[in-house]
Amino acid sequence: MEYKDTDAESAFGFDGTWKEFAPIAFSNLLLTIVTLGIYRFWATTRERRYLWSRSRFVDERLEWAGTGMELFIGFLIVLLLFGIPFVILQFATQALAMRGEAFWAGALGLFAFLAIVYLTGLARYRALRYRLSRTRWRGIRGGSNNPGFGYGLSYMWKTFVGYLPLGLLIPWSMTSLWNQRWREMSFGPYKFDAQAEAGNVFARFLLFYLAPFIIVAVIFAVGAAGGLAGYGIGGEDGAGVGAMFGVVIGLFVFYVVLGIIAVAFYSAFYREVVGETTWGHLRFSFNASTMDWIKLLIGDAVLVVFTLGIGLIFLSYRHWKFFMIHMEAGGEILLDELTQSTTATAGHGEGLLDAFDIGAI
Repeated sequence: MEYKDTDAESAFGFDGTWKEFAPIAFSNLLLTIVTLGIYRFWATTRERRYLWSRSRFVDERLEWAGTGMELFIGFLIVLLLFGIPFVILQFATQALAMRGEAFWAGALGLFAFLAIVYLTGLARYRALRYRLSRTRWRGIRGGSNNPGFGYGLSYMWKTFVGYLPLGLLIPWSMTSLWNQRWREMSFGPYKFDAQAEAGNVFARFLLFYLAPFIIVAVIFAVGAAGGLAGYGIGGEDGAGVGAMFGVVIGLFVFYVVLGIIAVAFYSAFYREVVGETTWGHLRFSFNASTMDWIKLLIGDAVLVVFTLGIGLIFLSYRHWKFFMIHMEAGGEILLDELTQSTTATAGHGEGLLDAFDIGAI
């Protein structure tokens, strides 16, 4: 059987509703509170099972095969292997500083910082590896035989290099790490490939990079204009009020404009990296515009603020739906040639990612 993309129907689809998701979200919240947070691992599994089951790729729905116990065990492993040693390291650093051993205290502090950066990269890699290994489509799964330790080192040095020349290489760092991470992954018999280019998003990054200098100059100009206007109305007292009013307006504009430019950059970045990612003979794309991202973020903020924080439990649903409805794929899949992945499967879940509280669904 052969699949080819058509204009009639997207390769990806999502038919879940917030009304179906609400009972899961509210019961998860209640059980997490009652168990003092322990149930959140099983809550994550329940959410994913629902979201995956309402998601379609080509002709079949996805299935989540992970368990809450896997996530819980992963968290305990991280707590024992990294959490406790890190606390001991912090006490040792403080003790050395109190004894006047500034050099060794600084060395331990630097080591702790480098370790956090390394583990952050390792966490992102292993979380993707785990999620692919627990995702089923037509009975096949994904994963990677690479445990990700080398990626952790790449994440560390590429992140530092990205910031060294005044942050101008951040787009290169982001795209390079995306490419490296996905090239190590596979699904079924096919490996992923990623060829994203930083140059395709650098213009928007440069706009974000230079925007603060331009906006600050505008703030001073607006403040000065407000001061002159106020002086004309109420003398020196009016000048002070006018300048203050102008600066407040300028600061508001600063954060709003800078936020919009940041979203515009990330929107372009995500379209670039997804659009240059392939699986077999399929090429993926992501059609969300900057305005689509802004609407998502504003909707998140309104939902959380007007529900006094309770709306946080619906953000995973909103973000997954956003991802699924904007994903596209073009090319062909020879369905009869699909075979099960031979990659190793981890025995535990996303302990590092959970410990650092990073990543998405």
